[in-house]
Amino acid sequence: MLRWVSQRAAAGVIARRRGGSRGAAIGPKAAQFGHSADIGGALRSAPGSLRYIARMSRRIAIVEDEPAIRDNLRDALVRHGFEVQGFGDRRDAQTAFASRLPDMAIIDVGLGDEPDGGFELCRWLRERASVLPILMLSARDSEIDIVSGLRLGADDYLTKNVSLPHLLARVTALFRRVDALAQPQGAAEQLVRGALRLDVPRFEASWRDHPIELTVTEFWMLHALARHPGHVKDRDALMREANLMVDDQTVTSYVKRIRRKFEVVDPAFDAIETVYGLGYRFVERG
Repeated sequence: MLRWVSQRAAAGVIARRRGGSRGAAIGPKAAQFGHSADIGGALRSAPGSLRYIARMSRRIAIVEDEPAIRDNLRDALVRHGFEVQGFGDRRDAQTAFASRLPDMAIIDVGLGDEPDGGFELCRWLRERASVLPILMLSARDSEIDIVSGLRLGADDYLTKNVSLPHLLARVTALFRRVDALAQPQGAAEQLVRGALRLDVPRFEASWRDHPIELTVTEFWMLHALARHPGHVKDRDALMREANLMVDDQTVTSYVKRIRRKFEVVDPAFDAIETVYGLGYRFVERG
C-alpha cells in the first residue's frame, strides 16, 4: 500500500532508494504520495493477472501537477503496454484534448493554482465524450470531493493511498467495460424495457425516443437493473455487474445521477425504484 508519510521521511526513503539526493527535491505532494517515486517497481511486481495487454496501444493521459508522481505513474503504465502522455495543468491538457482525446484520463483534483482544476477538466471532458473513461486520483478523500467527482462525470475516484496493483486493476477494469461495449452482441443486446431502449453495440440509451447521455459506469449500472425488470439488485450486485469497486454511498450517488438524467427528458420518470434496506429495481413503464 502507498502510505501517507511526512515530506522529510518520504524524501529520505526516495534518496536512499536512488542512492543520491534527488529525493530531497521532490515537492510536498510527492512526499504525501509516499513511495510514489518507486511506483514503477511496485507495478512491475504486481501479479501477472493484473497485466493488461494494451489493445492497439491504449493512450492514457495523466493530468497531475507534481512531476515526481506524474513521471513515475507514466513510467509504470508504459511498462504495462500503455502509451502515456503527462500534463502538469488543466490548460495544457485541455488544449491537447481539443485536438485529440485520449483513451482514458487520470486526473488529480488540485492542479497548480486551480484547487478544483481537475473537476473542471472532468466536466469539460465529459461534455465532449460520454464514453471516455475518467479516473480521478487525488489526495483529497472527503466524501464531498468523491461525490463531486462522480457527479461531474468521473467513472471512478481513487485516493492516493491506494495500492498500485489496485490502481492498475481499476484502469484495466474501465478498459474492459469500454471493450465490452464495442463488441458486436447481436439482437439480444438491443434491450427494450417499456419506454427504455439500450443499444449496447452503439452505447446508446433512450427514453420515450429521447436520447440519454450516460457514462460507461452509468450505462452498465442501468443495464444491470433493466435486464431483469422487477428483480431487486442490492448494491453489491450492481457493483459486480457494472465491474465497479466502490462503497455503498457511491453506488447511491450513481443511481441518483441516472435518475436525474432521465428526469430531464421526463420529469415523471420513476422506473428505478428504491427498495429500502435491500437495493434497487427497474420497473417497466409504457
